[in-house]
Amino acid sequence: MQQQIPMTAKGAAMLREELNELKSVKRPQIIEAISEAREHGDLKENAEYHAAREQQAFCEGRIQDIEAKLSNSQIIDVTKIPNNGKVIFGATVTLLDLDDDKEIKYQIVGDDEADIKSNLISVNSPIARGLIGKELDDVVSIKTPSGVVEYEITEVEYI
Repeated sequence: MQQQIPMTAKGAAMLREELNELKSVKRPQIIEAISEAREHGDLKENAEYHAAREQQAFCEGRIQDIEAKLSNSQIIDVTKIPNNGKVIFGATVTLLDLDDDKEIKYQIVGDDEADIKSNLISVNSPIARGLIGKELDDVVSIKTPSGVVEYEITEVEYI
């Protein structure tokens, strides 16, 4: 039995969208490209054919990857959970850095959804692990590569 992977409803929807795009648009385009390349004759020295086959392998691999992730995912929709001010998977947390009074907002998401540029942090990241289970107005100390940073939790949203 494989372990279930937590995923937000938004993350699952994005994966389903990509899967649909790969199956309904990319796969037929690649099959068409392979068919056209075959018509050009000798397949041993046909660069177009080999490129199309390589694309096909990548596309099929990605389809299998997404299907596996979706089948092993535990989709958590925080908008359907009553907000009790506790930091949980999927929550969006506003933090105040107590050293420099700067505010930062993170959403705690699954590994595949994490994107630090979009302030989406993995549930397995040190920051998320330090925040899970904490509550509004708590002060947390998070170990970062540059040392320990203290944050105050100023807002917890289930959006």
